[in-house]
Amino acid sequence: MVDYTPFNFRHDPMLAHRTVFARGIAGLCCCSLVSALTLARAADSNKVLRVAFEIEETGFDPVRVTDNYSSQIMEQVFETLLTYDYLARPAKLVAKTAESLPDVGDKGKTYLFHVRKGIYFHPDPAFKGKRRELTAADYAYSIKRFMDPKNRSPWRFLIDGKIIGLDELSAKAVKSGRFDYDAAVPGLELVDRYTLRFHLTETDYNFAYIMAMPAMSAVAREVIEMYADDTNAHPIGTGPYILTTWVRKSKMILDANPDYREVIWDFAGSDDPRDMAAVAAMKGKRIPQIGRVEISVISEEQSRWLAFQNGQIDYIDRFGSFAPIAIPQNKLAPDLVARGITLDRSVETEMTYYAFNIEDPAIGGMSKAKIALRRAMNMAYDINQEIGVIRKNQAKALQSPVPPGVVGYDPQYRSISRYDPALANKLLDYFGYKRGADGFRDNPDGSRLTIVLTSEPLAISREYDELWKKSLDVIGLRFESRKSPFSDNIKAAEACQLAMWGSAWHSDYPDGENFMQLFYGPNTHQSNHACYRSPAFDKLYDQIKSTPNSPERDRMFDLMTRQLEVDGVMHLGVTRYRNVLVSPRIKGYRYHPIMTAVFEYLDIEPDARPN
Repeated sequence: MVDYTPFNFRHDPMLAHRTVFARGIAGLCCCSLVSALTLARAADSNKVLRVAFEIEETGFDPVRVTDNYSSQIMEQVFETLLTYDYLARPAKLVAKTAESLPDVGDKGKTYLFHVRKGIYFHPDPAFKGKRRELTAADYAYSIKRFMDPKNRSPWRFLIDGKIIGLDELSAKAVKSGRFDYDAAVPGLELVDRYTLRFHLTETDYNFAYIMAMPAMSAVAREVIEMYADDTNAHPIGTGPYILTTWVRKSKMILDANPDYREVIWDFAGSDDPRDMAAVAAMKGKRIPQIGRVEISVISEEQSRWLAFQNGQIDYIDRFGSFAPIAIPQNKLAPDLVARGITLDRSVETEMTYYAFNIEDPAIGGMSKAKIALRRAMNMAYDINQEIGVIRKNQAKALQSPVPPGVVGYDPQYRSISRYDPALANKLLDYFGYKRGADGFRDNPDGSRLTIVLTSEPLAISREYDELWKKSLDVIGLRFESRKSPFSDNIKAAEACQLAMWGSAWHSDYPDGENFMQLFYGPNTHQSNHACYRSPAFDKLYDQIKSTPNSPERDRMFDLMTRQLEVDGVMHLGVTRYRNVLVSPRIKGYRYHPIMTAVFEYLDIEPDARPN
């Protein structure tokens, strides 16, 4: 999941009870999606959680959206068949709308799910006043949507080539111009109203993980067809919260679903004091407890920090520049301790990286000279300066795209891409990148060479721009920074239009496959922002998909990493420490390595707001 944190630097459940819709104003910046709700059962409308996003959302259609911030909303409005145990570490799959974990057969080629009865979509005019129950057919329909050419889903790679008969249906749609959602697909067997059996084309031991991803949430066909022109603005799910207000790129309000089924907070955790505190505060309570979640987009770090200090938001998880003040020596500052604020600190299951567009005329291509250029850029960039100066030592350099905490991580692996500007200069000299009178290098054919980095119009982005300029100055490469909003940059990266762009990928599921798919050739124009196509790499990727967890499979990850390094496909960055400062009024908070939002698992003591 793309988690852009402007190189402060990844690709689940949502809504309920809509009584008033503001239709026909999609072009306006604000649309009120739901009027006042009568909250019932556990959720208390007086309990209001206030959260800040550092980057704007892009929309709420699970098939179309890949960014972390939109996903946080979707995880609360929509629901998947499976999810994760809130406290289990390492991450552990559990049932969500399914009755249990799937029955797996035929050596990982069939997966049988039983959908719980009595789960209902949030009310919507699309249902014509009737109560709409969730069924197995809703998951079959939702999965078909990935393969509809009109959707151009960036998540299509999750399903492409995996489900028997689905690719053939998509191919027919390309020819006819219409995707037949009513056509039977052998790989999506509707056993009965509540039972769905997947028949896969080949063994896939990670398929259950995929079914826990927010993208695999169930949508209702009636809703999609009614709002076909803007599905991103009409999220109707079965989850614990409903998106009642959306001021685009500014504010979102989630209200508790009054019709949410009975789900009891019942997690064990470990003997970690933070787990024990969560269990003591939450065990036995009904989900959700909080009646409203108010999310504001606050892009600048200083503004978020002040908002937390002033009690305007209830927790903060991105405050890198203020880390020396808040957590000196990685310990909570005494003044914060005195206010009852707590620290939840862990290592992210993520990687940050700059993708080098292999299709770009300036830095792309697979000739020896172009590969040398990209490898020289890598050697010129001082990752330790990034960690120490910009990130305030709140990150660890990665040696491989597979980070700690993820299956396939090799703690012994060492990258050949190391900081060595002297060697970088020699490499460029050898391959004919000569310096001109201005001290900067041109291409071997004499044409002007400029390295263009696209980044976001934020203060923190400028710090990374300056570090890149300083690094490339040392090896005589001209540098130019171009600014565009994050949402525009995602689209441009998927279209292979950015020469170089930095982002982060947070694990959708705890397996190295989820990171290596970022460089898989068929995923170009989807998640492969490097637009990299390598037969050797792709062959290894195909093998890991059908190979069970083993030393042999771990070795494949190492070989794939080495191939990326040799071809100079990206600049590999860091995995960050996730430091979350939590107000004393919030109970039950624990950072989860996979789930992007945990609002449903929290409670509030209204009178405990810090001074």
